[in-house]
Amino acid sequence: MVQAPDGRYPRRRLLSRGLAAGAALAVPALVGTSAVAATSATKVLATVDMEQVLLACQVDPPKSGTGTTPGAQAHVLAVEQALRAKGLLAAAQTDGHFGTATLDAYAAWQRSLGYEGIDANGVPGRTSLTQLGSGRFDVTRPVAAGSRTDSYGGKRVNTRTADMLRAADGMFSWNLTLTQGSYNPGGDPDSAGTHDGGGVVDISVSSLSTTQRWQTIRALRTVGFAAWLRTPGDGFAYHIHANGISDPDMSRPARNQVHDYYFGRNGLANHAPDNTPEQYRVPLTWWEKYKRG
Repeated sequence: MVQAPDGRYPRRRLLSRGLAAGAALAVPALVGTSAVAATSATKVLATVDMEQVLLACQVDPPKSGTGTTPGAQAHVLAVEQALRAKGLLAAAQTDGHFGTATLDAYAAWQRSLGYEGIDANGVPGRTSLTQLGSGRFDVTRPVAAGSRTDSYGGKRVNTRTADMLRAADGMFSWNLTLTQGSYNPGGDPDSAGTHDGGGVVDISVSSLSTTQRWQTIRALRTVGFAAWLRTPGDGFAYHIHANGISDPDMSRPARNQVHDYYFGRNGLANHAPDNTPEQYRVPLTWWEKYKRG
């Protein structure tokens, strides 16, 4: 936003040198009155924290009831009010809870802008959110997936995910080896659609000790992944499944797993407690928050 002038006039030093005694000093005409009036008429817009909105759009939809995500309610409400003003959301759903009705309304807004497919998944992207807020709110802390054709270890991921993996990889002496990347619709049927969008990878642990596996989980969680060790007891060969929290390209099944992670569960159909030992758990974070320190 452009900062409006404060309406003050600079002090001028009057130089007496060369003035005749008794000479009248010219009084300058008042200036800036129109700027002052414009300033008073300028609308101060609300701010919407995109990071908080994205967190809510992962945590809220699977909930029973309409409880809100702590820290996100006011930001979600501003988005919902804008959707309601466009006739896309009913008053009853304009409540600060980013539930399925809000997802559907936001997807309709994205389609109205000409988006389709993953770009009309109901998850706010920076461009669509900025356009929705025109004249109503400003977007702060934007999140972007980056290029969808980036790669890590030969597997397709977006730029945000690749940056997260590099950061985690730098925390230990072994290397991350991906067995499955992102944007892989119709891939491994055991993945249940979690790899259809962005932000989700599977990582091999076959060469790692048990301690190294848990240390890898901790590093991934530290940089903002919801990460779990999958085991034969879960019905899988040993591997790590990791979802980049708040990736705007993430598929609905993968976002539902983030909901589970938020509440200390395992991200599987049985929603059992997270099997990660306590010493390898970290407070929930996401990539942008991690980078801020």
